[in-house]
Amino acid sequence: MQFQNSYASALEGCYVPWQGAEVPAPEILRLNEALAEELSLDVALLHAQGAPMLCGAHTPADSRPLAMAYAGHQFGNFSPQLGDGRALLLGELMDRDGQLRDLHLKGSGATPFSRGGDGKAALGPVLREYLIGEAMHALGVPTTRALAAVATGEQVARDTLLPGAVLARIASSHIRVGTFQFLAARQDTDGLRRLADYTVARHFADLADSSDRYLGFLKRVIERQALLVAHWMRLGFVHGVMNTDNTTISGETIDYGPCAFLDAYDERTVFSSIDHGGRYAYGNQPAVAQWNLARLAEALLPLIDAEDIDAAVERATEALKAFPGVYQAYWLDAMRSKLGLHSARDGDLALINELLVCMGEAGADFTLTFRRAADIVRQQPDGFTALFKEQAAVLAWVDRYQERLAKEPVDMQARATGMDRVNPLYIPRNHKVEEALEQAHTGDLTAFDRLLAAVTNPYEERADLSGYELGAPPGAAQYRTFCGT
Repeated sequence: MQFQNSYASALEGCYVPWQGAEVPAPEILRLNEALAEELSLDVALLHAQGAPMLCGAHTPADSRPLAMAYAGHQFGNFSPQLGDGRALLLGELMDRDGQLRDLHLKGSGATPFSRGGDGKAALGPVLREYLIGEAMHALGVPTTRALAAVATGEQVARDTLLPGAVLARIASSHIRVGTFQFLAARQDTDGLRRLADYTVARHFADLADSSDRYLGFLKRVIERQALLVAHWMRLGFVHGVMNTDNTTISGETIDYGPCAFLDAYDERTVFSSIDHGGRYAYGNQPAVAQWNLARLAEALLPLIDAEDIDAAVERATEALKAFPGVYQAYWLDAMRSKLGLHSARDGDLALINELLVCMGEAGADFTLTFRRAADIVRQQPDGFTALFKEQAAVLAWVDRYQERLAKEPVDMQARATGMDRVNPLYIPRNHKVEEALEQAHTGDLTAFDRLLAAVTNPYEERADLSGYELGAPPGAAQYRTFCGT
């Protein structure tokens, strides 16, 4: 690997140089060979010699590993210093398209930001992030991605002893809203400017020479986050821990600890065991994203207008007010695609919301409802309507939907095929994820590999994956997720 260390060189004060912990027996359990090839890495060499580096125990000569510093609002409460408590940034790699990509390790040992933790990761959370990140990538969602899952050969003490592991992940960058909050909390305006200029150069290079680049930067991040959350909502994905330190500037999904996908549609759904008030419920995600962006705007005020803070507040507020409209436009476009609507017409929003109301009242499965909507187009609606306990409301909706379809001169078979290309059949069903992770703890990754194969080809039905499209069986306990630290 040939590392660049632009973050380390440009942003002294935003990190602590650090080394990963020694481990007794590093072993690559799974290597994402396709991603490695995107990064122009030698796959065979990684398999043969890469384990010590990919778990942090060995540092390549041209890498400057560091623990990133950041602050953050966690469930609404501000912590002025958080940081990589169990992670390291090894540096940046250049991909085949000439873009810098971070190589970041999770579970590589304690750092000065560990806050009493051991800095380790157990195998289950590492494989979970590998699996769901790759599923999100296959679904077209901006996301961090796993390069490798590496066993450490040691046991990690949680509620019980668990096999230890490290996740090597790739991202456009790991700069977060919390990174800006870290410097703002210290009133370090020079540091803020260095961070903002670095981030603009890396992610929004066309703004670099703009006299109003910091407000332009805020607007771009608002746009990216609006698109990201629209992706989550179109798929029934619940992130679960939308703290500002988990809100990326790049617009990528990061940190898959307590996340999960909806089975039955209910916008109040919460999976995280620590989200007692439902702050990060499925239906709250757009509003939380806007709240997080307001925290970024606050941090940027001294840069937007250093001489007139009131003017900076007014301009940043105007930018933030655009979020709901930008988000709804992305979401509505996605939902039209899911229903095979090829044009924008008055009444589309009401039609979509009426379907969601029917789904909520019936507890209909989110993923299967949209997948089977194509059966209505094929004039075979029974599979769709069977998902609803009460038939009257959904049958009335089907009639309105068919009237809407008739307004567009589109070949119905082509329309249905197009819907199948945007409505997945296979997602990381929560019970299937847990089955795979439980089996992995015994040393058997068969179920993990099978589920990974399903969710990385989510649109094509396969006979050998019968049952993988279904939600949890009737009577299953309410699903709960944990941060995995």
